[in-house]
Amino acid sequence: MTPARRLPPVPDFLYGTAWKEDRTAALTELALRTGFRGIDTANQRRHYFEAGVGQGLAAVYRAGLVTRADLFLQTKFTYQGGQDHRLPYDPAASLSTQVAQSMASSLEHLGTDYVDSYVLHGPASGYGWSRHDAEVWAAMIKERDAGRTRLLGVSNVSPQHLEQMAATGAEPPAFVQNRCFARLGWDADVRAFCAARRIVYQGFSLLTANPEVLRHRLIAGIGARTGATPAQVVFRFARAVGMLPLTGTTDAEHMKQDLVSLDLSLSDDDVRAIESL
Repeated sequence: MTPARRLPPVPDFLYGTAWKEDRTAALTELALRTGFRGIDTANQRRHYFEAGVGQGLAAVYRAGLVTRADLFLQTKFTYQGGQDHRLPYDPAASLSTQVAQSMASSLEHLGTDYVDSYVLHGPASGYGWSRHDAEVWAAMIKERDAGRTRLLGVSNVSPQHLEQMAATGAEPPAFVQNRCFARLGWDADVRAFCAARRIVYQGFSLLTANPEVLRHRLIAGIGARTGATPAQVVFRFARAVGMLPLTGTTDAEHMKQDLVSLDLSLSDDDVRAIESL
C-alpha cells in the first residue's frame, strides 16, 4: 500500500514566475531561499519558462534547503490561442488529450509526479463558459482523480464565466486567479462569488496594475504610521480581504519585504479605506 503523501497547507503568498525568461531558474531559487514556499508557473512558453522553474527547484533540493513535500507548486493548462509555436501538446489532438499531454510535460519540467494546483489559464472565450472549457475542465478533473494534482483552479475569468460554469453543475474550482485592479473594486464581484463558495481568490499584478494606489496619500499615511512600504501595505490589505497574493519581484530585498508584509497590522478602518479607493 502506498504511504499517504504529506500535503503542505496552501501558503499565504505565491511567487509568480511569469516573464522571467533566462532568469527563471535563479529567481525561483532565490525566492525559495528567501522563504517563499509557493511557486506559480504555467506550461506556456510564450510567457513562462516552466523548465527553468524546475531547474531552480532542483537547485534548492540539492542544497537540502527544502524537499518537494515542503512546497506548493501551481501550474496551468493554456489553450493554443494563448501559446506561441512552442506548444506542450499536439495541436491536432483533442482538448482532453492536450490537457493530459500538457500535464505530463509540466511534471517533467518540474521534476515531480504531482503538482499541488492545476489551473485553466483563461477560458476559451471572453464571452462565457463554453463547451471547450467544459471538456478541458472534465479532463483536468481526471488529472486530479489520477493523483497528478491536488487541487484545480481557473484564471482570468469574469463573474459571467463563473456563474455559467456553476450553472452547468461543474465541480467548483478551489482557486480563482485574476489580475486585480483597484479601479474595478479590487475585482469585488469575483471575490464575492469566491467568498460565498469558499473558493480561494488569488490576486496577481496587485502592484503593477495599481500604480495610482501605490502613490496614494492614504497608502503613504498608513506606511508612515506602520513603517511599511506601499507594496507591503497593499499585500497586507490583500490578505486582510481574503486574497492569496502573488508577487513577481526580481529584487531580493523586495522578496524579503513582501514576506514580512504578512506581519503588518492594519486596522479595520485601514482595510475599508483601501478597499474603497
